[in-house]
Amino acid sequence: MSAAHALVECLKRADVEKVFCVPGESYLPVLDALYDAESIEVISARHEGGAAFMAEGYAKAASKAGIVFATRGVGAANLSIGVHTAMQDSTPMLVFLGQVHRKFRGREGFQEVELTQFFAPIVKWAVEVKDPERMPEIVERAFRIAETGRPGPVIISLPEDVLPLKGEMQFGPLLQIPRPTPSENDIQRVEETLSKAKRPIIIAGGGVKRAEAEAILQNVAGKFAIPVLAAFRRHDVFPHHHPLYAGHLGLGTDPEIVKTVEEADVILALGTRLSEITTQDYSIITPEKKLIHIDIDFDALGKVYAPDVGIVADIKEALTVMGKMTVKANWVEWVKERRRAYTAVSNLDIKEGEVMNKQIIHALAKNLPDDALLTTDAGNFAGWLHAFFPFKEKQRYIGPTSGAMGYGMPAALGAKLAFPSRPVIALSGDGGFMMTVQELETAVRHRIPVICLVFNNNMYGTIRMHQEMHYPERVIGTDLGYVSFKDLAKSVGADGYLVNTAEHFEQVLRVVLSKNNVAVIEILISKEEISVSSTISKIRKS
Repeated sequence: MSAAHALVECLKRADVEKVFCVPGESYLPVLDALYDAESIEVISARHEGGAAFMAEGYAKAASKAGIVFATRGVGAANLSIGVHTAMQDSTPMLVFLGQVHRKFRGREGFQEVELTQFFAPIVKWAVEVKDPERMPEIVERAFRIAETGRPGPVIISLPEDVLPLKGEMQFGPLLQIPRPTPSENDIQRVEETLSKAKRPIIIAGGGVKRAEAEAILQNVAGKFAIPVLAAFRRHDVFPHHHPLYAGHLGLGTDPEIVKTVEEADVILALGTRLSEITTQDYSIITPEKKLIHIDIDFDALGKVYAPDVGIVADIKEALTVMGKMTVKANWVEWVKERRRAYTAVSNLDIKEGEVMNKQIIHALAKNLPDDALLTTDAGNFAGWLHAFFPFKEKQRYIGPTSGAMGYGMPAALGAKLAFPSRPVIALSGDGGFMMTVQELETAVRHRIPVICLVFNNNMYGTIRMHQEMHYPERVIGTDLGYVSFKDLAKSVGADGYLVNTAEHFEQVLRVVLSKNNVAVIEILISKEEISVSSTISKIRKS
């Protein structure tokens, strides 16, 4: 068969159901092969960046590799932000990129970029298919690399003259993801370290979600009565109403929650790379603390902090074995104290004069069904969700740890395709939403009924906050013009609403939830509401 048909056959054998793309002439043979693949739906986006975010959001929701196609240098460059997001978020993704004809290479051919070199720093593997008969081998290996160890993106360059060539194709066995288990010695060291602890904590990251270990994490944390904190934008890794939940380590985290880590003497880091944001600029894990770091990736251990106990293991397997340990909890007061600290700063009760953003989160918590899934863009507006929304079930939140603007709405499309029966709500600021707003038409065309909330304050709010902190009142480059997102939504066939009070928002939300349409709710927000902890006026006075 042709190399293009072999590629599609690999996708079918891997049970791929959705692929995302912007079509390009450099990989037309693949598109033609997909025409006959009835089990695979092709989602054609308006921009490669949007397509990549959709694939990444789909991969997070479906717990399988996202697939995205784009053409040569220009399409590849456009989707590179989604690839970087997949790398920083440890999301499995296969990125297929059409490439210039081999005879034209090295001559600065039309849209020519050396794709493997271009992407090498932000992917797990970058490869070009030069021999049609090697297509199955390379694609199968790409799945293996993307989905095993620490998951991440792989890019495959496809010279346009290779794709129609035919050859004898050999397909290998289906991928079996390895699940390494800690040794007895590993667990004994964990047991010994915890037995000496007075103030232990667990920091739970995306590896817990990837291993589908949320339930067993609750069991183990409960057995040993250890407070649990969620790593940056991994909110749904542990239920917030659980008496052991102690908060989220993200941007603008309340000092009382940070204090939990600062006062801990033993940290059990599970499936987290201990990023800059999670560790509050690498400041809160100090040498006197004992660190037990368990991760599927060998390179994660010691990359940021040298662990006292470092274990390479699948988190679900590790927690299963850890559940058999005999460690007597002697830190009951510690647990109660840190839970009280969290509840005190995350209270969602609405008082008179409460800022609009908090009222919006209150309305979401009150009206959304338990299975609703939320995605967020990058921006200060997300701080209110992070601080106050009570995530009670697993697989309820998808956000970019890479901090990529334009992520929220396209990722919601991917998540909705993974969970078509669940409400999916995207939260964005006006700046981020406009970066991928064209994908609203994609949602309408493909009948992907997501609900988009746009917090509109006519500015790049996060940058304005930092601008006011470092250069008070010297505002430049951060003000934006007004866009009617309500009218924009209607222009592409979506439902559009405009609200400027929390009461009106709640009324509209109920209406939107009762329908099954693509909808945009534009929420007019004061510029003063710059962050959870401050206003522009307060920043200028400080």
